[in-house]
Amino acid sequence: MNVITPKINRIPEHVAIIMDGNGRWAKKNNLSRINGHAEGTQSVRSIMRAAANIGIQYFTFFTFSTENWSRPKIEIEGLMKLLIESLLTYEKELHENNIKLQIMGNINELPKTVQKIVNRIVLDTKEYSKSNLILALNYGGRLEITEAAKKIALKIKNNELNINDINEDLVSKHMYLPEIPDPDLIIRTSGEMRLSNFMLWQLSYAEIIVTDKLWPEFKEEDFYNALKEFDLRDRRFGKIG
Repeated sequence: MNVITPKINRIPEHVAIIMDGNGRWAKKNNLSRINGHAEGTQSVRSIMRAAANIGIQYFTFFTFSTENWSRPKIEIEGLMKLLIESLLTYEKELHENNIKLQIMGNINELPKTVQKIVNRIVLDTKEYSKSNLILALNYGGRLEITEAAKKIALKIKNNELNINDINEDLVSKHMYLPEIPDPDLIIRTSGEMRLSNFMLWQLSYAEIIVTDKLWPEFKEEDFYNALKEFDLRDRRFGKIG
């Protein structure tokens, strides 16, 4: 089904998505959890195209969290295999559409094969400028803030910074991708009302939209509906409208 791109007056510069509900979708359809994750990659592709089509500059997918390591080993292995397959499948599309791939998180703990492919595609797309696809891989919001604090503390210890130099802007500059603007909009699927340790620093003033759709069910029309809702929000940032 072809979805007509709606007219949206205020397009968010940066959209982040917590892709939740792959396992529940699989259970509902009597499939394995890995089948659910595989189906979810189709939603990633669909939404990525829609985002590029409507002119969103930055798009972040919460792909694998630091907490996901507690899942069964067979599921983690399946997720890593699926990640490799997805990266190799989407690579051509990144080149064709001038999309830069960036990674947020500690990928050094991922399997070497994943690291090799990720690093290669990041390097090969680093000059692209139409839009930015950001994957949060082995990512945790608290870990990111903790590591930023350690970097700042080390600079103070080495007399590169004074304690009075610490402010919000300085902390932001020590996050994983300091050059990326904070998300304007975060979308969470499956109806769960929580951030799940995702971009805790950067989401301070993001508009939050939660949908009951499970991630594999979330398609272009749902994405456009979220953008239309965002367009109606009164963003005051603590000020009087």
